[in-house]
Amino acid sequence: MGRYILKRLVSAVPVLLGITVIVFAIMAMIPGDPATAILGSYATPENVEKLNRDLGLDKPAVQRYFIWLWNMVQGDFGRSFSLNRPVLEEVLDRFGATLVLAGTSFVLCSVIGVAAGVVSAARQYGLADKAITFAVLLGISIPSFFLGMMMILIFAVQLRWFPASGMWPIYGDRTLPVLVTHLTMPALALAVVATGVVARLSRSAMLEVLRQDYIRTARAKGVPERGVIWRHALRAAMVSILPVLGIQAGFVLSGAVYIEMVFQWPGVGRMLVDAILKRDILLVQGGVVLVAACYVMFNIVVDVAQSLLDPRIKT
Repeated sequence: MGRYILKRLVSAVPVLLGITVIVFAIMAMIPGDPATAILGSYATPENVEKLNRDLGLDKPAVQRYFIWLWNMVQGDFGRSFSLNRPVLEEVLDRFGATLVLAGTSFVLCSVIGVAAGVVSAARQYGLADKAITFAVLLGISIPSFFLGMMMILIFAVQLRWFPASGMWPIYGDRTLPVLVTHLTMPALALAVVATGVVARLSRSAMLEVLRQDYIRTARAKGVPERGVIWRHALRAAMVSILPVLGIQAGFVLSGAVYIEMVFQWPGVGRMLVDAILKRDILLVQGGVVLVAACYVMFNIVVDVAQSLLDPRIKT
């Protein structure tokens, strides 16, 4: 197992390098002069030239990339000019809020999606299967940002059950129940589409397993149907379900960007949008790389968990 984990960690290195190249290239291809955008009305030729020197933008793109990469390897992600603080500190401060939102959404879509898929497969063509399939198709068809706005309109503005925005109230206690009330709507809005995808693929995986000979043998030996489904079939189906969960982890991380904007959630997604508007290049690059690195590491964890369920995957 140790060799397998080491192999996966080594294979992640070129992926992360590729991510840094793509992020840097995209930011370098954005039209316009960053120094002019930063200075605004103070963008005289002398000031623009001085700021380009200070930011290192007067150097060739390849040289700037390797300087940035070498500094990141040493733990220096640069300094945000718009916030006047180190990029790494700002991203880590914001990442906690994103982790709460994305983590809650991922748990919801995993638990509800897998449970719905199992029930749907166990009751194939029955009323429960048809109801779950209809709900799943409806959930997949509704964009998360639109669902979020409708939830604000209904549950925050009209019914006043939940706060409309933010992670904490401006004035008041910062306790767990208060956090839950602020978290409920954005987490549900972000989880709906992922839940539908997980449910559909879980159903397919379970149906394939339920047709296997050893399942029929377990039933013939008198194993209760609940034990056959939840103890035997689900364990085998999880080998196929786990990669889907890994993909959905990336979906909720990327989806957190627009959900954070809809609900004014103080996470990395909202920070990246503000940084792009302000042309804060180092903050955008550092934020994207750290989020992408978290996604890569989560996929490694999923691969390891999958190999524990099916040792053949290690070979």
